[in-house]
Amino acid sequence: MENTSARDRFLAQLGSPDQILSLFDVVPGVSFFMKNRRGRFIALNRRGCEYCGVANESEAIGKTDHDFFPKRRADEYRIDDLAVMRTGVPILNRIESAPESAGSPRLVMTSKIPIRNPAGKVIGIAGFSRQVDQIEQPSANVAAFAEVIEYVHQHYDEPLTTKTLAGMAGLSVSQFERRFRRAFGNSVRKYLLRVRIENGARLLRESNETVSNIAQQCGFYDHAHFSRAFRQVMKQTPTQYRSHD
Repeated sequence: MENTSARDRFLAQLGSPDQILSLFDVVPGVSFFMKNRRGRFIALNRRGCEYCGVANESEAIGKTDHDFFPKRRADEYRIDDLAVMRTGVPILNRIESAPESAGSPRLVMTSKIPIRNPAGKVIGIAGFSRQVDQIEQPSANVAAFAEVIEYVHQHYDEPLTTKTLAGMAGLSVSQFERRFRRAFGNSVRKYLLRVRIENGARLLRESNETVSNIAQQCGFYDHAHFSRAFRQVMKQTPTQYRSHD
């Protein structure tokens, strides 16, 4: 209690919050952002500005995800933001699509927390995102899976098994599954599925290949398997996704 009071007294002496916010500019590879209840950016670090494609924070203040990202991506982010603000439950270390053109195979690890005023009312959110394949040593767990993550991104079209990936990490299947979930907030099978779906979305956008061919190129058993998984993740069928672009 005494330590907490000392912290509060010290923080009360701070002038502009920019003293704290400026620290996020020097955290390597991490995007930091704050938004109000309307989803408008209130603060953004340098990496966040890069994601949004703006030269500096002032160009993003007052704008929303829909001003910078494809509608599908922006809609997904807004749904998450609203859920965090409504429930007060944070999103921690979740693997999701990178905030760029739809269909990008890049994934990021994202956390979002509700921001409250002195009365305890939620007035917005704050969050971090970090590209998965750029995570070097945020924790021993994540670092231990660096080789596995790189392999998954390069060989997602192959019939990968949890046993194979566990062997690469030098772990039993049960140890691997437990530690992977602890590190990335999701199972390895769901992570692999997301990588395959993102690459499938990219091919739907960039090629004229049939859905069946794309399914095979992305490691799915057949057209039906791909379509079912794609709809689960993207909330629409591959054909609907392609027709909307």
